[in-house]
Amino acid sequence: MSTKILIIDQSDSDYLRIESILSGYEVLLASDAESAFELLNDHEDIRIILINPELQDFDGMKLIRELKEINKGHRFRIIVLTNQGDMQSEISAFRSGAADYIRKPIQMEALKIRIDLHLSLIKFQEEIMRKQHEQDLTYNMIFQQAPIGIGIAFNPFPSAKEDNPYLSINPVYEEITGRSKEELRSLGWASVTHPDDLQANMEKYNSLKKGEISGYSMDKRFVRPDGTIVWVNMLVAPLTLSGHQNFRHISLVQDITKRKIAEERLMESERSKSVLLSHIPGLAYRCRYGREWDMEYVSEGCYDLTGYRPEHLIGSRDLSFNDIIAPEYRDFLWKEWVDILAKKLPFNFEYEIITAEGKRKWVLEMGQGIFNSHGKVEALEGIILDISERKKIENDLRFLLKHDRWTGLYNQSHLESLLEENMESTEKKALIGINLSYVHSLNMIYGFHYTQELIKKLASTLKVYTHEDMLLFKMYDNQFVFYVRGYRGREELESLCRDLAGTLETALALEQINAGIGVVEVESHHRRNVDQILKSVLIASEKAIESFDDYSFGFFDDKMEEALIREDVIKRELAQIADGIRPERLYLQYQPILDLKTDEICAVEALARLQSDEYGPVSPIEFISIAEKTKLIIPLGDRIIEMALDFLRRTREESRPISVSINISAIQLMKKDFIENFISLIKEMDIPPRYISVEITETIFSINYEEMNRTLGRLKDFGIHIAIDDFGTGYSTLARERELNINTLKIDKSFIDKLMYLEPEDAITGDIISMAHRLGHNVVAEGVEHERQRIYLEDNCCDLIQGYLISKPLSEGDLLLRMSHEKIRNRN
Repeated sequence: MSTKILIIDQSDSDYLRIESILSGYEVLLASDAESAFELLNDHEDIRIILINPELQDFDGMKLIRELKEINKGHRFRIIVLTNQGDMQSEISAFRSGAADYIRKPIQMEALKIRIDLHLSLIKFQEEIMRKQHEQDLTYNMIFQQAPIGIGIAFNPFPSAKEDNPYLSINPVYEEITGRSKEELRSLGWASVTHPDDLQANMEKYNSLKKGEISGYSMDKRFVRPDGTIVWVNMLVAPLTLSGHQNFRHISLVQDITKRKIAEERLMESERSKSVLLSHIPGLAYRCRYGREWDMEYVSEGCYDLTGYRPEHLIGSRDLSFNDIIAPEYRDFLWKEWVDILAKKLPFNFEYEIITAEGKRKWVLEMGQGIFNSHGKVEALEGIILDISERKKIENDLRFLLKHDRWTGLYNQSHLESLLEENMESTEKKALIGINLSYVHSLNMIYGFHYTQELIKKLASTLKVYTHEDMLLFKMYDNQFVFYVRGYRGREELESLCRDLAGTLETALALEQINAGIGVVEVESHHRRNVDQILKSVLIASEKAIESFDDYSFGFFDDKMEEALIREDVIKRELAQIADGIRPERLYLQYQPILDLKTDEICAVEALARLQSDEYGPVSPIEFISIAEKTKLIIPLGDRIIEMALDFLRRTREESRPISVSINISAIQLMKKDFIENFISLIKEMDIPPRYISVEITETIFSINYEEMNRTLGRLKDFGIHIAIDDFGTGYSTLARERELNINTLKIDKSFIDKLMYLEPEDAITGDIISMAHRLGHNVVAEGVEHERQRIYLEDNCCDLIQGYLISKPLSEGDLLLRMSHEKIRNRN
């Protein structure tokens, strides 16, 4: 389905000019606000709105603001096309909600480029939202296992799923409220909150939302569907999700109904006070108002809570209650009581005590002042409850939000937050990334658990380098990053990298894997974009791995910056080609394959080529890697297949049939409907499958061996030839070839190159050919460039050869011309 663009204008000439330049899109026209909104309702896939604000009979800027209001999901972008050239008009348009401002007369090619850029931004934004959604799902594991109620983005008022897609409610929260997640969404927490608690709750919530407070806790009541009341202690704090500006919050609720019932019973009847106090899960007290809190009464729960018998505290016989309070809380507790008593309010405070065994416990004290008829404080009464378990849960959740669960180190989310906070700081800052991507290779040998234990040990080893100005973070995909602040200069970073390299070499000596260390000095390259900083660290560490030295390090420099920009440009051009914008930039060349027995060209390999607008010819190694990384290989691969099959169809129509070999990526093969679509296209073009060969690399079997082999089996059963490309450099071995659904081995060029300096009896290429024949496979030698290599291959019964000795890759016309010459030569 093509992208839709809406033009709001009363000029038919402008519409026709714009429609002609945007031939790749579906262009819609509206001449007024009413028709514009009708089209938006009928076409939800409109992505760009071009608007002329100087239309007759209505306010253009008002229309832009109204469009902005309905664009909550950022589904489209507004571009203003205007005759007004003053800066104030431009500022007004952007404030109203425009994403771009173009003055007339319109340069049509420039307009098309800017529209393409905005569409790319929309796609990028949608991809970020998708990844964020995946990240939100990981939090659900914590929610499901937590023994307290957890709610994320649970708003006070009803909301539709599309308005609040981030709402998460765990099972304990549902159990406490007696309602499912969707019921709570449709009601909002205000509807299930007891009316007497609603005002206080809303005041605190609004203060948190405005940023006036950093969090709050309170006791409140929920009303269940059957009308029963459940008391909870609720802790609410803001929750910052990377990339989201809208307010989010997390609320933790714990059912304290039993505790509240106990409190109410205590106040209900003074006569039954002694009975109730003996059953309270904590300590009940009456004490004098003074810094030592001399006790007049202490319940039996005192011993379980503090380790001291009640008689030890009464009258401060052996020690005062002040002695039990952790020293750092004593002044806070006194000042809080002074303030509360002055206002004659109930007392509610959390602090730590030190038990007789020297153990620290978190307690919640709830009390009140007892006043005489003159308003003077006579005593204090209340209860003190053990909340250590609740505090542990809260602290664990806070820990998990900032730390990696497996290693205990800070996580990537926390690093991103720190970088955002410190971006304006003038002190020297640098990131040192440690890339352990080769650890993945150990998964196939020792299993996932072994590699994760190795990562955990490395975390402990690297942690010895940490201090206040050098923090260690566990990133995604087996990477660590040190965040270094306040260093003196680059020499200090280089010295640190050498120390880290020595530590890594010692720790990984037995594993025989390499690691790279990349350094980014944030002041030099930050560009005020955290994502770019982290990407720069990854690139620098990957470059270090690619160097010839093990455990080397390198700094992110201008050359890497240029490479990063180059990758972005190529990625953008590939995306345009995938969208059908000047697709001729991606084309095919064909390299002949020679049958050594007949000395005739029997097949060709279709090789993808890219002619970049910015960089000219781009190596397939470079742009195919980018296409696979961005998943653009799927639409681009489909185009390559169509071009190759179309060439094959035309050669058959011209009575010059020849087999064509097509390279297929693992990403394409993993696509569920790939096989069906491929076979359907072959049938549609009426091409016999025996003329088609599919080339795959050995590494494809490291992804999912059984599944990939079954997929290849389906293609082979249909009649398509299957070849393993670059054999000898990757995952498979000759011992396993018998199990594979393949027809042909293509021996990698590295083996052929060795034939130039090895004696024939020392080369193993002949052994590979012999073993492949025993397994029933044909053999193609790649990269044949010299006659000496051809003679060796003929002597060892190789079936086919390919390389510059035979021919370089040719255009379609040059190939057909050569094939004609070959026919004439053979006739003669």
